[in-house]
Amino acid sequence: MVDGLRFAVVCSSNQNRSMEAHAVLSKKGFNVRSFGSGNQVKLPGPAQDKPNVYDFGTPYEHMYNDLLNKDKNLYTQNGILHMLDRNRRIKLHPEKFQTCRDKFDVIFTCEERVYDQVVEEMNSRSPLDYSTVHIINIDVQDNHEEATIGALLMLKMAQSLAQSKDLDNDIDELLQEFETTINRPLLHTIAFQ
Repeated sequence: MVDGLRFAVVCSSNQNRSMEAHAVLSKKGFNVRSFGSGNQVKLPGPAQDKPNVYDFGTPYEHMYNDLLNKDKNLYTQNGILHMLDRNRRIKLHPEKFQTCRDKFDVIFTCEERVYDQVVEEMNSRSPLDYSTVHIINIDVQDNHEEATIGALLMLKMAQSLAQSKDLDNDIDELLQEFETTINRPLLHTIAFQ
């Protein structure tokens, strides 16, 4: 395990971006969990207005087999079966962030809307010990290529944060350097847990 930092990655109800980051960070030894923030897990379907919808807690194995039976060719071509195969090797099922009460040092989000949801959720909770959690957003488009790029950017950021001896004091400078390096805007706030 790298350092003692606990990371979370939260994206919308689609599991591609958060699970790609989870896989990359986990392979590098980071203590990481991944979450969705929507009401249900939504995966692309046969048409844009016909997604496949599952409840959080539905095993990835079930989703994989369900889509395999619905249309193996479609879900192989669009990469959904590959994504679910990866996901089921990482964890049993998708989790909803709002139902998790575990503590983290850093929460990465993949879009501003999700960042706002996470900040709102953390601010609505009664803090247990007033430890800090850094919520950091880096916008990642919802496609396979961007999910990979976003995961690598989160890995670089996690590596930088893990090297800090005093994260609370160093984070502003670290994020400013990182933002300049990647040429993407970041959002950051602190919440108490």
